[in-house]
Amino acid sequence: MTSGAADRWVVNASPVILLGKAGVLHLLPALCAELVVPEGVVAEVADGAAADRGRCWLKGEGRPYLRRVPSLHPALAEWGGGAGEAEVITWALHHPGFTAILDDRAARNLAIGLGVPVIGSLRVIVLAKERGLIARARPVFECLRGSGGYVSDELIARAIQLAGES
Repeated sequence: MTSGAADRWVVNASPVILLGKAGVLHLLPALCAELVVPEGVVAEVADGAAADRGRCWLKGEGRPYLRRVPSLHPALAEWGGGAGEAEVITWALHHPGFTAILDDRAARNLAIGLGVPVIGSLRVIVLAKERGLIARARPVFECLRGSGGYVSDELIARAIQLAGES
């Protein structure tokens, strides 16, 4: 999926954590016209280490993007995934025009099945490179992988190619 500068994004916990570990979380607001972090995502990130960059970002610079999701969309009533994913998808369903930033495969599949546009952390990094916010994507991908993010060699190779690097 191609994203434009006018995109509106709602982001899940794993991208907040992984992009924080990769040192590019602060770029999220510059990559979209509107950014939303549901409170359920904040709760999931809060379970991490106190010094986690994602957790620190949500307490500081990311605070203006926090939003309450009053009730889950009926399509998610029986979904057994995390509260953060459910709130991200609910927000996108209740606010057309939002793209869900999700890394979890089951959540991505559910969102896509419900007609919600989806991108993941790797695509966010590619967009940062395309828009000149980072000089090179490969080191960011490697940092993401080195910090505990499970990303296959195939996905990294594809992302590096998308970023125009070899």
